[in-house]
Formats: sequence, C-alpha cells, structure tokens
Amino acid sequence: MKSIKRIPIVIFCLMASVPVFGQSPDEPEDNIGAIENRFKNLDHRLDRLEKTIDDIIWFQRVGSVAFIDKVYLTGPPLWKEKNPTALGAGNPIKFWAYIFIPRGIDPDAKYPLIVFPHGGVHADFSTYYTHIVRELIAQQYIVVAAEYRGSTGYGKAYYERIDYGGLEIEDVKSSRDFMIENYDFVDGSRVGIIGWSHGGLIALMNIFEHPDAYKAAFAGVPVSDLVARMGYYKDDYRELYSAEYHIGKTAHEDVNEYRRRSPAWNAHKLKTPLLIHTNTNDEDVNVLEVEHLIQALKAEGKKFEYEIFKDLPGGHSFDRLDTKKAREIRVKIYKFLAGYLNPPKPIKSVNDINRAAYQ
Repeated sequence: MKSIKRIPIVIFCLMASVPVFGQSPDEPEDNIGAIENRFKNLDHRLDRLEKTIDDIIWFQRVGSVAFIDKVYLTGPPLWKEKNPTALGAGNPIKFWAYIFIPRGIDPDAKYPLIVFPHGGVHADFSTYYTHIVRELIAQQYIVVAAEYRGSTGYGKAYYERIDYGGLEIEDVKSSRDFMIENYDFVDGSRVGIIGWSHGGLIALMNIFEHPDAYKAAFAGVPVSDLVARMGYYKDDYRELYSAEYHIGKTAHEDVNEYRRRSPAWNAHKLKTPLLIHTNTNDEDVNVLEVEHLIQALKAEGKKFEYEIFKDLPGGHSFDRLDTKKAREIRVKIYKFLAGYLNPPKPIKSVNDINRAAYQ
C-alpha cells in the first residue's frame, strides 16, 4: 500500500533527476555516482514528505479534542561518534516530540502524564495511533510521544543515529522530564508509560532504568529478547542490527551487547507496577520472547500482571484494532493504568471508548 501511494512522488523525483542524464557523455562515472546518490536519499526524502502529511492529519483527526504541539528538545550524545574530535562531537542529540493536551482542562489543576514511545526498528509516531490518543485524551491524560533517535521522517543522518534498546530509552525519558519541567499542570507523581512492540521494549527499559520516574507501565507485545529474535528472524532483518551505524555486530559476535538491550535479561530491575499483553499468533514478536520475559520476572520474584491471548484476530496488532474485542482489551489496559494514575475521567467500558472516538 505504501509503495502504491508513493508512485506519483517517485515519478516527480525521477523527473528532478533529468539534468543528471543531460550532462556531458564524457563523464559517465560522475553521472552514475550522482544518480546513485539521488536514489540513496530518495526514500528519506519521501519519508520526510509522508511525515509532513501525517502531521497535518494529526491536527485534522485530534485537533478538535486536544491542543497539539511538536517540540524540539535534547537527549544524550551519540552512542558512537564517527569522529570524537570533530566540531560538535559529544553534543546532545536534538529530537522532536509530540504533545497532546486535552481541550478544556483547568490550567491550575494537576493532570497525569502518559509517555508514549512508538514502535518499529525505524518508524515514527504516526496517525496509526490516532484512536488510542483520542481515548487517552478523553480520560484527560496529557500525552507526550518522542521521535527518539533513529525515527523515520527526519532524514538519513537522524535515521542513522539509531541506538535500539540503548540511548533511545533516554530520549524518551527526556521527553517525560521536559513535560514536568515545562508544564505546571502535569503531575510529576502520576506518570505512566505505554508502548507496543519496540515501544513496549522502550517502556520496559524505561521502568527498569528509571523506576522512580513512572507510577505504572503497560507493555503490549513487547520485543523482549533480542538474542532470541536474531535466531528466528531472517538475514535481512539481522543485517539491520549489524549495520555499521547500528549495533555494528551480530549477536554471534557480541551476544552480551544484545542481552544488555533486552528486557528479559533486565527483569531483576523491575519495581514499577506493570501490565504485559501478548498474543500467541503474533507474526512480528514471537510469543516465545514475551514468555521468556514473563518467566524471567517470575524467577526474580517480581509482582506484575500479564495476559497471554490465544490466537486473537490481528496478530501483532490485536489490541490496537478498532474491533469490539480490541476495545474491550484496551478497557482492561486503561483500568490498570487508572488504578495508579487516577485520571479525571477514566474509561470504564467499551461505550466510553466509542464516545471518545466520536466526541
């Protein structure tokens, strides 16, 4: 579907390349190099365009119920510097974060905050999450969603700053701190974090590394064991992680680096109330990863809640769909969070979710 949508844009970009072909035939190697460079950056340019369009859609679909902003803030310096002595080396990374503030709140009151990292090896906080954001807004949660390092839509250089399971966790924590420092109506004692898939990994690693920063957490179909993941995925997926700008090694070459980035191998750190959901027919995060996490938490004597759903429609997206069953499951998630975060207007039923969709 994505490739079909891009066809007219690709044609336009190819047309922009015509001058390259019009150069002197005496310089064929230069021509080939220029063409390669154009195509190398084409995907990132298209991602920038899609991100701009998606930002407009956010305002169209959520602007009636929330004030929306996109703020620019900083996280830790790069994990790996190509040239540690270069100008600007060691500076904090700069990144964007979305903010959603419910319309009609009392600026003199205090409201709970939901930190919402997106999923994906390289992805972004897209309007895929619109209905979930509306449901959170209906409960009068403030929401912040960081476009942490490696996110798509901000160019090739930012894409290659990825630190999967590493400093992206600190970027997300920085977005949490930013909200508390800059908005008086955010209650720093009522902060929750939620995420699905890779966002679930980030949620887990945040509460493992910063247990006092969060009152509750939900992790849906979370990537939980990168060592196991490298074993059951194909070579092209593994190559994403062993790329020079990424981890730079295979799990075979440095298994401890992959363990360090895996929630299942950090289970001993849990102190925060936690709910985990997974689905046995998940086509992305094999249920064995989440089962390993659950077993590791039990082995450490940790108190937490979890549910393993059996072959529910939607696989990896089973509780993010707009079906009645998915909404029933999200009611469970919201009730869990409400028990710790006390939102002003908690969702208690599917009818509440339906009203949030059409208010």
